[in-house]
Amino acid sequence: MSLLIKAKELYVEYKGRDVLAIDELEIYDYDRIGLVGANGAGKSTLIRALLGEITVPHGHIAREGRFAYIPQMEEASPQKAPNYAMLGKLGVDRLSERPSGGEETRRKIAQALSDEVHGLFADEPTCNLDLEGIDFLVHQLRAYSGALLLVSHDRYFLDRVVDKIWELKDGTIAEYWGGYSDYLAQKEEERQAQAIQYRQYAAERDRLEKAILEKKRQAQKVDQSAKGAARRNKSEDGGRLGHQKTLGSKQKKLHQAARNLEHRIEAMGDAKPPEAIRSVRFRQSPALALHNPFPIMGSGIGLRFGDKVVFDKASFQFPLGAKIAITGPNGAGKTTLFRMILGREEGISVSPKARIGYFAQDGYKLAKNQAVMAYMAENSDYQASDIRAVLAAMGFAPEDVGKELSVLSGGELIKLQLAKMLLGRYNILLMDEPSNFLDLPAVEALEKLMKDYAGTIIFVTHDARLLENVADRIYRIENGKIILKKG
Repeated sequence: MSLLIKAKELYVEYKGRDVLAIDELEIYDYDRIGLVGANGAGKSTLIRALLGEITVPHGHIAREGRFAYIPQMEEASPQKAPNYAMLGKLGVDRLSERPSGGEETRRKIAQALSDEVHGLFADEPTCNLDLEGIDFLVHQLRAYSGALLLVSHDRYFLDRVVDKIWELKDGTIAEYWGGYSDYLAQKEEERQAQAIQYRQYAAERDRLEKAILEKKRQAQKVDQSAKGAARRNKSEDGGRLGHQKTLGSKQKKLHQAARNLEHRIEAMGDAKPPEAIRSVRFRQSPALALHNPFPIMGSGIGLRFGDKVVFDKASFQFPLGAKIAITGPNGAGKTTLFRMILGREEGISVSPKARIGYFAQDGYKLAKNQAVMAYMAENSDYQASDIRAVLAAMGFAPEDVGKELSVLSGGELIKLQLAKMLLGRYNILLMDEPSNFLDLPAVEALEKLMKDYAGTIIFVTHDARLLENVADRIYRIENGKIILKKG
């Protein structure tokens, strides 16, 4: 057992907010850690600080050994020759002169796995990998003998590879043993325990507050009794004074008891209830009702690009109200199929009453000088409270609602567009890799929103958990055909 990295008093602040406030952190050669947290929590900052790629203003980091780093969405740069056999397994047959983000990610992974290093750090290594590539990467990392520190929004990947979760929140790290599913179970236990403690706290505070009111009421009654006795006994000085002393003493005791109870409330401090689990009730207006049991169908579809056959007499029937997943290796034609549906191309029939919303993989490029709520209210029949509930579920804070779209990050724009689609005047949604670039809380919120959605959803994903938990029908594109695999 060797200590590879030890960090002490690691503090990073940005715009008055603690990005990192870590007293001590250690990584050993046997560690397999999944680093999770909301977008902007500081995950990438932590990794780069631990590797020495950025200088932190406060703290000390000691490193032993060599480390490889796979950053997220890095532009192509000159590197040594990659392991081409491994590249092929990861879904890249060859490298183009100007590799795409997906090809560059695969090249980085292949190079890192080929190097002799003591630890491997990666930021979203499964992004743009197909299911086969992810499974191969899982196999390689499980066989890897060094330390792993992985940032990922892929729950299946984390469950298969890591045995410890670091949750980065408000600058600090909470450690949970097990995979991501174990982490979720422990978080739910914490939430339930917090709920019990808060109920007990609220009940005790309520009891004390009622007792204080009762003591004060009794003291007021004693005061009124003393004043009445004084009026009745004006001529009986001795009796009046003796009676007043008795009543005054009793009144003081009641006031003192009330103050003691108030001190007990102060000593209890403040307690927060657990974060509420918001639910959104989707509905669909009668004007958007579809009655065709198969609103989108394809028959004898053919398409080729040069020598490459994409579809060869392919056929399908997408049923009304289903959650339909389209799978297949990279380049199989999944996005192409969506574009053909949108273009109502030859061989594809779409119900005349279909109103299709489309989420594209490059949706984050949107930028408008428009407020979030104004943007969300366009083409939506939902009330402001419903819109706010969906935004909150997707991780938007109340103060974010008043922002303009131009100041939002790429991840925030993706979440906003997904929320807008789900609340739009559509009855069919086409979603191309909707979970890419989302943080884990947003992926889980998206999963629930998709399951609860009232219309038909057809989606492409390489997220095995999203596929497993949402899709009631799964098609796979292979050898030019669209084959029903589930449902």
